[in-house]
Amino acid sequence: MSFLDRRGLLTGAAALLGADIVLPLARALAAEPAPGFTTGRAFFTADQRSLVAAVSERIVPTTDTPGAIVAGVPAFIEMMLADSYEPTGRNEFMQGLGILDGYCRVQYEKPCAAVTPQQLDAVLTLAMQNKMPGLPANFFQHLRQIVVLGYYTSEIGCKQERVYVPLPGRYDGKYPFADVRRVFSS
Repeated sequence: MSFLDRRGLLTGAAALLGADIVLPLARALAAEPAPGFTTGRAFFTADQRSLVAAVSERIVPTTDTPGAIVAGVPAFIEMMLADSYEPTGRNEFMQGLGILDGYCRVQYEKPCAAVTPQQLDAVLTLAMQNKMPGLPANFFQHLRQIVVLGYYTSEIGCKQERVYVPLPGRYDGKYPFADVRRVFSS
């Protein structure tokens, strides 16, 4: 009686289950991955999606590198709210978004997604300074953190905004940041 090693067991399982294992795996490897983030279920309405996109793009705008919208930050926020947040945190975040949008509708007679960038900057500045009536005290900090998290966990944020080095080199305490002006990630 001989004992099977792990490699032999895997080879035998692949031979027995051949098509059942190989075909789905081949299809999955051949398929194009969906860019960005996807949620297990739709959470935002179309208006909320537009609001989150407009606000995200003002927090991380397109410059010489793509901004929050191209990096998929609105979808990341929707995924986080739908799949990861506790109901209390989700409701507080949604309430804050509603207050931002309501403020724009009262002040500019338009939703946040339809105001000018300068008007949206003014609204976000009020939120940042905790001067917007009814807005939870730390809402803007929370919003900014989730936008930045979504951006820098995206491929664009990691590989285009920063210089991706999969294996960092030696430690250099005198790294010439002032000359290079780039932050490296790994």
